[in-house]
Amino acid sequence: MPRIPVGSWVDSLISFLLDHLGGVFDGVSSLVTSLINGVYWVLHTPPYGVVIAVFAVLAWVATRRWQLVVFTVPAFLLIVSMELWTAAMQTLTVVVLAAGAAVLIGVPVGVAAARSPRLSGVVRPVLDFMQTLPVFVYLIPSVFFFGIGVVPGTVSTTVFAIPPAVRLTELGIRQVDPEIVEAAQAFGSRPAQVLRQVQLPLALPSIMAGVNQVIMLALSMVVIAGMVGAGGLGEVVVRGVTQLDIGAGFEGGLSVVILAIFLDRVTGGFGSGSFRRLRFRRRAPDAVAAPVPALAQR
Repeated sequence: MPRIPVGSWVDSLISFLLDHLGGVFDGVSSLVTSLINGVYWVLHTPPYGVVIAVFAVLAWVATRRWQLVVFTVPAFLLIVSMELWTAAMQTLTVVVLAAGAAVLIGVPVGVAAARSPRLSGVVRPVLDFMQTLPVFVYLIPSVFFFGIGVVPGTVSTTVFAIPPAVRLTELGIRQVDPEIVEAAQAFGSRPAQVLRQVQLPLALPSIMAGVNQVIMLALSMVVIAGMVGAGGLGEVVVRGVTQLDIGAGFEGGLSVVILAIFLDRVTGGFGSGSFRRLRFRRRAPDAVAAPVPALAQR
């Protein structure tokens, strides 16, 4: 059987893109670098005590559980004591930007796929391909397009983390009771109103589960991106592996685990029923009670 030169085709495509869209990639690199510097400045400029206090308040607001607050403060102080605070904030910066970009891309695509079976049929095999592709493969085109550094790590992390946002958003909207949607339409709601006021609120637990998975995938990819100079805790772990420094590698891995637990609990808290009920109680009574009689009559 003759050999199919898939690799040569990919090389030709990358060369074509670099020759004709090199300015676009330079602009994207400058934009990502500026965003990274801005977020890192916000996280790293204040004293670590202030940042840890903000994290503790965020943990309380999200979960209303003192156990997470008790975990947050000593856990981040442990990172400070291991002299990995700067690396942790670098990693958190990349995770925040990559996860935010993945959510901004994935949620609208998931909404569109839920409302269009044809688009869903196109998106599903693409997501399957993305989720079965080896993790290291994501780094190859990013390095070719953006060089070595934090930018290719951020871009590859963003692309790697998109699928859960698309899948769980589509799943959440499809699981909304059709009778509720029909009731909203019967009362004259336009499609945009149905989506914004009915489907998205009811699909919020599934969407937040997708956000949670996006953050976890971003954290796992950030560690691997340390191999291409992304910095942060990934670089600490990679250096510990390459230099056979078990202690340094363990400290870096422990810091990643602390970030993962904190982000997982906070995002899970924001998507939980208790947080939504708290927001519901704070709304004006007439704003939430008015539709009830009409729905009851139906």
